[in-house]
Amino acid sequence: MRVLIAEDEKKIAEFIKRGLREEGYAADTAHTGPDALRLAGENLYDLLLLDVMMPGMDGLQVCASLRASGFSAPILMLTAKDRVEDKVKGLDSGANDYLTKPFAFEELLARVRALLRSRPSEASALLMAGGLELDLPAHKAKLSGRELDLSAKEFSLLEYLVRNKDKVVTRTMIAEHVWDINFDTGTNVIDVHINHLRRKLGGTPSRTIIHTVRGKGYVIKS
Repeated sequence: MRVLIAEDEKKIAEFIKRGLREEGYAADTAHTGPDALRLAGENLYDLLLLDVMMPGMDGLQVCASLRASGFSAPILMLTAKDRVEDKVKGLDSGANDYLTKPFAFEELLARVRALLRSRPSEASALLMAGGLELDLPAHKAKLSGRELDLSAKEFSLLEYLVRNKDKVVTRTMIAEHVWDINFDTGTNVIDVHINHLRRKLGGTPSRTIIHTVRGKGYVIKS
């Protein structure tokens, strides 16, 4: 899952970004309203964390503008304002949820998971394909009942492939959803992670769960 963190306080933004990355999410940051609007328009995000007090264009304006342009991903407002009327304004502008600062990262993470589960295509917390079983809240993966020892990035990559089972996903698509805006497309990092996953899945060149489609990308078949 790829998240955009729009927060003008850089220390807070980096703290959230680091925490989300440790949980396997790809995360980009924006520190002004116009930058948040631009990045959300240029990239595919699964969730937006949006601070209300942003320079150049406040979070309410950014939220309303994104919704008007068709941005459909969940938006979680972050703000120090805790009055009921402030929360109402945030929700009325198009936000899905509202979290008051200061907050515990565990609560932020729980709200992120809840918002991602609330999307029609993400309703299940358990993903399955080809003998694979992914428990999203627990970040655990099993193959034919055998638990797999995966890094956070390997789990995220496998999750993206399983979510798109029977569909060929290109390296560009993987980079956009599993890594972040600073990913160097000139490296072989994606291929390296795919090979690591294949070894942990116990596949051989002739019998593998993750199939290579030459000239296109990868696919997991159900």
